[in-house]
Amino acid sequence: MRLMRNLWIIAGLISLGAGIIGAFLPLLPTVPFLLLSAACFARGSDRLHDWLLSHPRLGPPIADWRDGGAIRPAAKRAALIAIALSFAIPLALGTTGWVVVVQVVVLTAVAVFILTRPGGSVF
Repeated sequence: MRLMRNLWIIAGLISLGAGIIGAFLPLLPTVPFLLLSAACFARGSDRLHDWLLSHPRLGPPIADWRDGGAIRPAAKRAALIAIALSFAIPLALGTTGWVVVVQVVVLTAVAVFILTRPGGSVF
């Protein structure tokens, strides 16, 4: 039992680290890793779970998602800018062919998902 709690805590900490790094890297999502951290901490440590949910920066996106699948407008804008940069950089480097096609399909699907979440308009 103790081993499982420790494994959940370790998984939560790894996920939290990835989420924090994702706040600064355009290709790594932040909120999904925060949600995973919250789920892991809920199974491994009430103290860490409560800390994460009450954190002034990390807690609100988790609460927004849990309360209704919402993404705040500022987060939507940041995600769409990251998506645009993720597409613009390979184009600027002259990437062509199937790589660009895959990027268009995947990034468009992600953008549509983000834009269709409740939480307010981006514009």
